[in-house]
Amino acid sequence: MANVELEKARVRLYEKSDRRQGIIALSSVLFLLFGFVGFLNLINSVNLGFRGDQSPAERFIYWLVLGTLGFIGPYGFFLAKKQREIKLIERRLPDFLRDVAEAGRFGMTLAEAIVVSSGGRYGKLTPEIKKMAAQISWGVPATEALRLFSERVKTPMVQRVIAIIVKSSDAGGDVADVLTMVSHDTKEHQLTEDERRIAMSTYIAVIYISFMVFLVTIWILNVTFLPKMLEASNALGQTGTAVASPLATDLVGVVRSIRLAFFIAIIVHGLGDGILAGVLDTGSIPNGLRHSFVMLLIGFCAFLII
Repeated sequence: MANVELEKARVRLYEKSDRRQGIIALSSVLFLLFGFVGFLNLINSVNLGFRGDQSPAERFIYWLVLGTLGFIGPYGFFLAKKQREIKLIERRLPDFLRDVAEAGRFGMTLAEAIVVSSGGRYGKLTPEIKKMAAQISWGVPATEALRLFSERVKTPMVQRVIAIIVKSSDAGGDVADVLTMVSHDTKEHQLTEDERRIAMSTYIAVIYISFMVFLVTIWILNVTFLPKMLEASNALGQTGTAVASPLATDLVGVVRSIRLAFFIAIIVHGLGDGILAGVLDTGSIPNGLRHSFVMLLIGFCAFLII
C-alpha cells in the first residue's frame, strides 16, 4: 500500500511538471506562428499590416512583437500564479511546524504529530498536509512523506526546512525543539521578506512611471518634432531651394525610420524594464516576464495609437 501511495504522489508531481511543459509548448507555438507570419510579411508574400502604409520591415517587427507577447504572456502569468500559490503555502508553514512541535512535546512521534496536526486549518497548506497524513497512515515513513511534500512545493524555504527536520529526525534528537526553532526562523524570514518586498515596490513603481514618461516623450516627439521636420522640408521644396543633403531629399523615409527606431526602443525598454522589475520583486528573471508582458502590451497599443 505504501508503494501505491508513493507512486500516486509521484504521478501528481509529474502532472504538475507536464502542465508547466504544456504552457511552455503553447507559448513557443504562439511565438513561432506570429514570427512566421511576420517573416511572410518581410518577404512580401503576404500583406498583413496594422496600417496600410507600413513597410515590410515594420510589419515584420509588429508581428514579431505579437509573437513575443504570445510567448512571455502565458508563461509569465503561469509562473506568477504558481508563485502566489507557493507564497500562500509558505505563509502557513510556521503555524503547522509550531503545532507539530506542540504535539511532539506530549510524547508523540513525528509521524503521529503530523497526523494529529493534519486536522487543523492552514489555508492552501491544508491539502498538502492531508496528503502527508494519508501517506503516513498508509505506512509511508514520516521523513519520506516530508521529502515528497518538499518535492511537490519545491521552493528553497520549504526544502531547507524539510532538510533540517529530516536530519534532526534521523539523528534521533529532540524534534520538538528543532521544529520550534525552525518555525521561529521561518516566521522571521517571512517578515524580512515582506519588508524587502515593501521597499522594492517603490522601485517597481518608479520603473513603471519611467516607462510611461518614456512613452509620453516619444508621443511628444511624434506629434511636434517630426511634423515640423516635414513642414520644413515642404517649405524648402516650395521655395525651390536646392539642398544636397539626403535628409532633405528623402525626409519622409527618414521620418519613417525614426518612428521605427522609436518603436524598437519601446520594445527594448518594455522587455528590459519588466525583467528588472521581476528581479527587484522576487530576485528571479522569469518572474519578470509578466511585467515585461504588461509593459510591452502598453507600449505596443500606445504606439499604434500614436
